[in-house]
Amino acid sequence: MEIQLQELIEQIKKDGVQAAEGEAERIINDAKLRADKIVEEARAQAERILGDAGREKEHIESSSQAAISQAGRNMLISFRKSVNAQLKAILDKELEGVYSRDGLKALILKAVETWFSKPDTESVEVLLNAEDLQLLERELLSAFGERARGGITLKASDSFDGGFRIGVNDQGAYYDYSSEAVAQMLSDYLDPKITRLLKEAE
Repeated sequence: MEIQLQELIEQIKKDGVQAAEGEAERIINDAKLRADKIVEEARAQAERILGDAGREKEHIESSSQAAISQAGRNMLISFRKSVNAQLKAILDKELEGVYSRDGLKALILKAVETWFSKPDTESVEVLLNAEDLQLLERELLSAFGERARGGITLKASDSFDGGFRIGVNDQGAYYDYSSEAVAQMLSDYLDPKITRLLKEAE
């Protein structure tokens, strides 16, 4: 009887140990599966985060490059406008000297002489602003001599500040040598050259 009891105890112990071992193995396997799943999810999440970060970095870099390029273009445009404004101011100042009383008189005489050197020129009309006409009329008519009686007319015009305009053969059209027109013409001529120089300097 005692032996049977001992065997029963041993069997219970054995069954208990086996059951405990089986349960432990199941728990360990479940834990491994859960751990693997957690690791896999963490890896996938990390890859998503890295992918999002990479795309965000590319977007930021692309946006930054576009912003820098635009800022560079804006700066060049602003600089070119500033240079053109300075250039126009210089041209206006220089033209004031060119269109002084003596300079204006010499230019008009030369322009009229050039037009009358053409065989089809019968008459020339010179427009000046009222102030310049008052200063120069007597001197110009004296310099034109006989030609002033038939083929040359001097008139006042308040449509421009300095310089002069010339009409030929009463056609109603005028060649504009006003200070504003000449300054604009020189500015238009120099603007493409300035643009090219700025592009070459990039």
